[in-house]
Amino acid sequence: MKVAILSDVHDNIWKLETLLESLEADTLIFCGDFCAPFTLAQIAEGFAGPVHVVFGNNDGDQFLLSRVAGNYPHVVLHGDFAELQLAGRQVAVTHYPQIGQALARGGVYDLVCHGHSHERVVEQVGKTLRVNPGEVMGRFGLSTYALYDTTLGQAQIVEVN
Repeated sequence: MKVAILSDVHDNIWKLETLLESLEADTLIFCGDFCAPFTLAQIAEGFAGPVHVVFGNNDGDQFLLSRVAGNYPHVVLHGDFAELQLAGRQVAVTHYPQIGQALARGGVYDLVCHGHSHERVVEQVGKTLRVNPGEVMGRFGLSTYALYDTTLGQAQIVEVN
């Protein structure tokens, strides 16, 4: 299974549109900071597979984000933290790097995903792979996301053209 990991769109709907048009994945994980609810709707409408999302610190209207998520049966809004099982892999999702780092050190999960810092990271911590996909937004340079292969237990950073 291929899992797309995205974070920190910050309403750059143009980069998000480019990303979604070329995305080849079975499941999508979003690590927070849509900003506006219309960005969540764009993800839901642009990706047909299962979508798992958590809130970021810039997702101010959580009530409206919840209503938008409720309009799409394939979208699950987990709140501040998600614990998933994907193709036999234990996965944790949060927005915050400090929490992600601690979860990775704990060794309970195969994959820990987080965002917030906008810094691309793929790091093996014991048996856990910690991934920060960077930012879709592109404010600090590259617009990126990550692709995780559940069979190999590996991830790579992908640049959005």
